[in-house]
Amino acid sequence: MREPGAGDRDRRPRGTLSAAGRGARVPGAHPHHRRRDRLARPGADLDQERPLRADRTTDDDIEDLLRRHAPQVLGALVRRYGHFDPAEDAVQEALIAAAAQWPEDGVPENPRGWLIRVASRRLTDRLRSDEARRRREETVAALTPADAFVAPPPGEGPTGQGGRAPSEDDTLTLLFLCCHPALTPAAQIALTLRAVGGLTTAEIARAHLVEEATMAQRISRAKRAVRGAEFRRPEPEDRDRRLAAVLQALYLIFNEGYTATAGPDLHRTDLAREAIRLTRSVRRLLPHEGRVTGLLALMVLTEARTPARTGPDGELVPLDEQDRALWDRTAIAEGTALAEEALAQGPAGDYQLQAAIAALHDEAGRAEDTDWPQILALYELLVHRTPDPAAALGRAVAVAMVHGPRAGLVEVDALAGASGGHYRLDAVRAHLLERAGDQDAARTAYLAAADGTLSEPEARYLRARADRLAL
Repeated sequence: MREPGAGDRDRRPRGTLSAAGRGARVPGAHPHHRRRDRLARPGADLDQERPLRADRTTDDDIEDLLRRHAPQVLGALVRRYGHFDPAEDAVQEALIAAAAQWPEDGVPENPRGWLIRVASRRLTDRLRSDEARRRREETVAALTPADAFVAPPPGEGPTGQGGRAPSEDDTLTLLFLCCHPALTPAAQIALTLRAVGGLTTAEIARAHLVEEATMAQRISRAKRAVRGAEFRRPEPEDRDRRLAAVLQALYLIFNEGYTATAGPDLHRTDLAREAIRLTRSVRRLLPHEGRVTGLLALMVLTEARTPARTGPDGELVPLDEQDRALWDRTAIAEGTALAEEALAQGPAGDYQLQAAIAALHDEAGRAEDTDWPQILALYELLVHRTPDPAAALGRAVAVAMVHGPRAGLVEVDALAGASGGHYRLDAVRAHLLERAGDQDAARTAYLAAADGTLSEPEARYLRARADRLAL
């Protein structure tokens, strides 16, 4: 993870995602589906599983649960029916039904099976409404065992020939399907973030700096392009062609989880953990691929700092002020070992270099013990590999920490055009101006950065820095 200077925020990797406000929303649901209408309450026959006590489950718990299961349910429907677009709509309707019913009636003992059952019925209803498919769908429904719509959780139930429950959920297969070689790289990333990451179209549009309508069309075209594609793990040659897009999508999902770019919360635990879980699954599939190992190391090392990133009232705590005793040392040990392994698995790529930088930050017992010269050397390698402005901004911070704030400001000013006036550039400039003693200019830059972010914790932090300089 490319890390900022001592006064900047504990920053996520490149590839920022601007999210819509969190609020109370169903993961993956379109805005016009948020009403509590007839879709919000399935029939009484849909909740036969014995529920848990509703008063023991909070709305946040249910939202996390729905987000975790959404890609698994979508994968199960696509594998069974092969209709990507209507399957996603059916899953969204099931999520809406659960969001309305579970807080009142309790969470079913098998929430994934409940969602699959409701979504399957929604989907078969839609398919049967098409006259051209009516007879075929009715035949399929008649031949389907009555319990086929209650899928056990991954790893449970019968396996082998005739077994309905795979040893692992379908999310990884869905991930590779979304990165089908028939799609452009941009379409692969967008479809993966939508189907696997559960991000809204608006969130993905902000990430790519395009209008929401444009992104909606891009995702729709991507769904049409993969229509009819076989739902299975790709063969090794095909898998390798998709791997770069798969890793980039996981990277972006983790980014949004580690630092939410909009709303009241700094951290979206569900997204970060799901990205790490999926990356572990990819690594089990490709244990000797350095890019995969490097990405997993980067995620683990970065997530290890989470306990120290916010104060008692949820306020953002910058990297140099964090209580490092709160960092997860077990995770740091794992991440460091993974980073070393990744560097030994082949030429150092972007993820391996970023993991090495993250390891140097995590290994420092105090902020002043950070090996900035070594970090600067790694950034020099990284910026020669990638044109990403965030990598160049990280290098500028490292230059400031090694050669002084004025040297860093020269580098930051040179990036102004490439970064398009991004608020992170203003935030770093403000920090370096403050270190250089130019308090008036630093305050102006802090306020500009605060105005540019959609994250409430970031904005509060930046304005607090500006207010302190006004005293």
